[in-house]
Amino acid sequence: MLFEDLATELVLHVLQSCTSIPDVLNLASTCRRFHRVFAASQRLPILFQATEAQYGPLQDAIQLITHNASQPAHLLRSVPSSLALLKQILEVGRVAKKWEDIYPVKKWKHNFEDRRLLTSSERYRLRRAIYRLWLYSDAFHNRSFARNTRMHRHVIQERAELLHNWNLAELAEIEDVREVLREVLQNHICPSNGTVQRKFRKRFPETDQQLVFNIHLNYPPPLSAFQAHFHTMHQVTAANRFVTKYQPTAYHEPGAEGWGDEIPHYYIVEDMLKLDPGQVIWLRENAPLKGMVEAFVKGLGEWFENNGETFGQTLEWVIVERGGNVEELRESIREGDLGVARDDE
Repeated sequence: MLFEDLATELVLHVLQSCTSIPDVLNLASTCRRFHRVFAASQRLPILFQATEAQYGPLQDAIQLITHNASQPAHLLRSVPSSLALLKQILEVGRVAKKWEDIYPVKKWKHNFEDRRLLTSSERYRLRRAIYRLWLYSDAFHNRSFARNTRMHRHVIQERAELLHNWNLAELAEIEDVREVLREVLQNHICPSNGTVQRKFRKRFPETDQQLVFNIHLNYPPPLSAFQAHFHTMHQVTAANRFVTKYQPTAYHEPGAEGWGDEIPHYYIVEDMLKLDPGQVIWLRENAPLKGMVEAFVKGLGEWFENNGETFGQTLEWVIVERGGNVEELRESIREGDLGVARDDE
């Protein structure tokens, strides 16, 4: 029997068994009969089922998409299925899928002999952690939460309410992913002076050029600490937009790509960790130069200045509430007992 001659019920079963949106649409496009079967059926349930397999868990993606300032972040929200909702899910889902490729490289950066592809269950946990960390960033890393309120008890409790929704293993997954974001930020998007120096020497071992870092320039101090940390020596223009970060030219000084030495660089990374996973991916793909990153950060508003992330502090608060120790949790993640990728699987 030819495939196109299968009973309609079997065709629907095959459509419902597809594990991605392209699979559903491609199958529905193979012949007129399949297209009629798909068009005459309940298309949204089929599409949402495929989306769950490809980008799930949809429940966490929907919590992210439907969050707004009118209600607490920890409340679970249910919304009717629609094509508009599906489109938004696909947008955040594609970002989460990109982190599936980045995670193994950063997770096993040093013990690269252990590097491997993630299993389907690990990919699921990674996407879940991305959606949840993104929700936290969207809810609490904004202009409504100023630096001078971060230690207020009622503010900490408000942040902790969201983390109370998740058990210890799920919190460890989020912390694991957050460390991967930190690695991307501190080594690619906002590299320290030392990192720039090391990568420059690796790319150009024969040169005796000495890099000029901002910290060594003798110019009058700018008006704020934020400007001191986020100062650049060059302007981003169409002419140098595609200049390699570490390529010295008449118009580009590689040392200008450094974000400071150890201590100031640490606080810059803490500030940048307020960015959500989607913003970090965008900067990684579209902002190769420091000036581009500075322009993006400046566009977020003055609240971003000198106002480090709060997830780590809130995580510690919740772990202590439960009678645990956050450093033991992080050690378990490093040992592979907890987190997205676990040694027991």
